Amino acid sequence: MQAHDIRTALDRHWAASAAGDQVAEHEIYHDDAVCTYPQSGEVIHGRHNLQALRSHHPGKPSGFVVRRIVGEGALWITEYAIDYAGKSAFTVSIMEFSGAKVARETQYFADPFDAPAWRAQWVEQAG
Repeated sequence: MQAHDIRTALDRHWAASAAGDQVAEHEIYHDDAVCTYPQSGEVIHGRHNLQALRSHHPGKPSGFVVRRIVGEGALWITEYAIDYAGKSAFTVSIMEFSGAKVARETQYFADPFDAPAWRAQWVEQAG
């Protein structure tokens, strides 16, 4: 699969995710895809289970912004932010493609935190 085709599939996937379109969102995955959430230790086996898990999330996202997508070959990374009830979760998705579909995904979620005062002289605050 060409990089352009993968990028198009990713754009469709993330747009469907932001819109809450569970069917279109999960078309990108192989039936036997494996998704891992390292922070919670969870491993989700199969597209059906992944779609069911996401469909039953108690807090539907109120905002979704893709910050960047980078990749080549079979490995693609998306950095994005999801808002749940006014609280942002900064997220990184690492997708490994096999052919035209995702075979493995690892997702990392991070909550925002206040910058410590001790490093203020070396940084600027992002807007």
